[in-house]
Amino acid sequence: MKNPKDGFIRGRIRSLKFAFKGLWILVSTEDSIKAQLFFALIATVLGFYFEIAAMEWAVQFLSIGLVLVAEAANSAIEEVADFIHPEFHIKIGLIKDIAAGAPTFAALISLIVAGIIYIPKITLLF
Repeated sequence: MKNPKDGFIRGRIRSLKFAFKGLWILVSTEDSIKAQLFFALIATVLGFYFEIAAMEWAVQFLSIGLVLVAEAANSAIEEVADFIHPEFHIKIGLIKDIAAGAPTFAALISLIVAGIIYIPKITLLF
């Protein structure tokens, strides 16, 4: 909650504190985020191994960010849905399924990006 005594700078610093708290909660508790960070590490190692270009790095990191943001949004939606209706409800289930579609879209797009970047490089090895 915003403190009325906070000035602009102090308010931004408080916001950053909450943002990093949320980041830590995601990284330390959400298995989907941990899995995506593992894949991001693999992609980063591959990027160094294949010496990808600066633009390829940019697109790769944008793809990684897209997946992580989608996973975070999905986690938040699921938390809200479980808070509103803790026991099974068909509408809550539908909401959670739709929310799970966002990281699925993002992951599929990131696989396409990875293919565009790495398939030509891998084929040169053979």
